[in-house]
Formats: sequence, structure tokens, C-alpha cells
Amino acid sequence: MDRLIYTAMTGASQALEQQAVVANNLANTSTTAFRAQLATFRAVPMNFGDGSQTATDTTRTFVLASTPGADFTPGPLQRTGNPLDVAVQGQGWLSVLTADGNEAYTRAGNLHVDENGQLVTATNQPVVGNGGPLSVPPGADVTIGKDGTVSALIAGDPPTAIAIVDQLKLVNPDPATLQRGDDGLFRTVDGNPADADPSVVLAPESLEGSNVNPVAAMVSMITNARQFQMQTKLLESADQNEQAANQLLNFS
Repeated sequence: MDRLIYTAMTGASQALEQQAVVANNLANTSTTAFRAQLATFRAVPMNFGDGSQTATDTTRTFVLASTPGADFTPGPLQRTGNPLDVAVQGQGWLSVLTADGNEAYTRAGNLHVDENGQLVTATNQPVVGNGGPLSVPPGADVTIGKDGTVSALIAGDPPTAIAIVDQLKLVNPDPATLQRGDDGLFRTVDGNPADADPSVVLAPESLEGSNVNPVAAMVSMITNARQFQMQTKLLESADQNEQAANQLLNFS
């Protein structure tokens, strides 16, 4: 039996998966500091495990998904004027704590102070400082410097009374050692916290935009749709070939 049908089937399946990735990227073109997801695939020679191999098997391959990656190209910076907004300039990450108490990394610097006085992200993950989760005095005016220094001024105090609260833990691990979680945060592959990097610089009162190119994403969606159509045509061709072969066998 010509196993073209298996090749076309896996090709169509991965085309749909690629389309889902592109659609997710396109939906996040306005998400702060979003990193576009990359889907990669690899060809695997057919092996049905029964020890049989026909001449066509040497030219037939499955399409399998490889480990998905991310585009780490920085997005555009936009000044907001909000003292709690920060954007990482160049390479680097902000450190946050997840619900399980482990450390994760994000570039989404749209921060705010929650009801407990903790500095948190837009999705309410506590921001990590040199001394752990970072808290600020209630009612204080908070500012964040280029090096991540968090300062607070109590309402009614003179400007000279400004005090340094802590410093954001800024890291810059090798992108090859990071993987994206289902929550959109990045973590080290080995699970160990990354070391602080003093060379990481912030842009105060600014936010980083998504690095997704909407035009390129739309072109990719069209390309994936055509690839899926091509694979379905291959499925039809394989079915027609099988029917023709069956008719020849019936005549014989």
C-alpha cells in the first residue's frame, strides 16, 4: 500500500497547528511585551514497527512538531508617563514569583501596587527584588530608576525624604535556556533561578509593545491555509490511487 496518505495526513495536521500558533500571535499584537511564538517541524522516516518496508517507504516521511520556540526580538518602546511602567531596553527580563512560589520571567512592565502593598504585574504576579517580593509603603509615591531601583516618597514629606525601598531583580539568561509556560511567562529549562545582571537597563515610564508583525502574521495565515489545501488534495489523490489499484486487482 502506498503510504502517501500518512504523509499527507501528518502534513495537514501540522499545518493546522501552525495556523493556531499564528492566530495566537496575531491575537497578541497589542499585548504588552509579547514574544511571538515560533512553531518548528521535522521530517521523520516512516517506521510502522512491523518490520515491513516497501520501496515507497524510503521516500515517505511523517511530519512531527519540534520543541516550540519564541522570537526574542525586542518590541517597540512607547512612553506612557506612568511612574510604575517600565520597559527593558535591549536584552533582559523582570523577575516575578508564580503561584507555586517559583521564579519566572517577563518583559511586561505594566506594574501596579496591590491591596497588600506589593508591587505586582498586570496579572498579579509579585515582582521580585533583591530581598524577595517587593513591597512599598502604603500611600507612597513610587518611582523606578533605570537600574531598577525602587524609591518611595511618603505623602506630605519633602522631596529630600525619598527613600530607596529595594531594587528590581533584572536578569539576562541565555535565550536558549528559557522556555515559555502556558501562562505566558518564561522559565529556565533546569528550573533554577537566573542570576541578577547589573547590565540590564530599564526605560522608566515606558512600556514595550508586542514584537509580532501583524502583516507578516496575516501572510503566514494565508500560506498555512494553502498548505492545508495542498495536503487535503494529496489525501484525495492517495484515495483515488487506492481505488484505481483495487479496480486493477478486481480485473486480474
